[in-house]
Amino acid sequence: MNKSDPKIFVINQPEVIPVDELSLAEKDRKLRSLIASYDSLIVAYSGGVDSTFLVGVAHEVLGEKSIAVTSRSPSVAPEELEAASALALKRGWRHLVVDTDEINDPRYLANDGRRCFFCKTELYTHLDQVAGDEGITKVANGANTDDLGDYRPGMEAAKNFEVVSPLVEAGMNKQDIRGLSKLMDLPTWDKPAQPCLSSRIPYGTMVSVEALGMIGKAEKGLRELGFPVVRVRHYDDVGRIEIPLDEFDRFEEVRAEASEIVLGAGYESMELELNGFKSGGLNAALGSRATFTEH
Repeated sequence: MNKSDPKIFVINQPEVIPVDELSLAEKDRKLRSLIASYDSLIVAYSGGVDSTFLVGVAHEVLGEKSIAVTSRSPSVAPEELEAASALALKRGWRHLVVDTDEINDPRYLANDGRRCFFCKTELYTHLDQVAGDEGITKVANGANTDDLGDYRPGMEAAKNFEVVSPLVEAGMNKQDIRGLSKLMDLPTWDKPAQPCLSSRIPYGTMVSVEALGMIGKAEKGLRELGFPVVRVRHYDDVGRIEIPLDEFDRFEEVRAEASEIVLGAGYESMELELNGFKSGGLNAALGSRATFTEH
């Protein structure tokens, strides 16, 4: 083995198998074993693909000793919270909503490369409090192996609070999680990424409640118009739309309706990003150290 490329091994198998070579079923068994070892667990539940899957597995393994906790904040689209709450109710998951206050943190509002650190620090502070109140032993996030990179301020915050990442430990990537979510009949298995609304604001431009509201309203309208994968990048009074390149022809057919939606959200004009949709499209401004995944 190349010592510069260490691998993690699972011992309780007929043979020693590197995690990155495990089958999907083996990864699932490893995840469930990890969760069982926690005894009780809080999952930071955004309603996205990863955290929804983790909540579902945690509920199956730990039952009432697992709690899904969702943040309510201006940076989260209201319909995302509604959908997460509705699914938790339907599935019988224990679910709590906490009001986070990152929007009043000047460091968060400054919107530099560490914005996510301050956001996650606020979230994990609340989750720690819930864990103490409920007698829960561990707090987990929904990070997966695709999220690992050189510079991840949100993961730095997780480390500071000793938050565990069981999907990473089980060697699961996004494709694995979508596949297993489908097997569990979770409606989020094919859900497009929906990161926080602040990610639409260029670094260095102040975050504001007004801007977040404009972004959220415009994106909701465009999704209802038939564009499930969409970002509205916020450039003051200009809303710049990002959609996949293969949606451009259809967009031209409904450009007038799209413009009405974007202007109705409070923008003075609408632009279409000619390079198409790109996840984490504003991160280039941070240079090579930034390797974020939207999820």
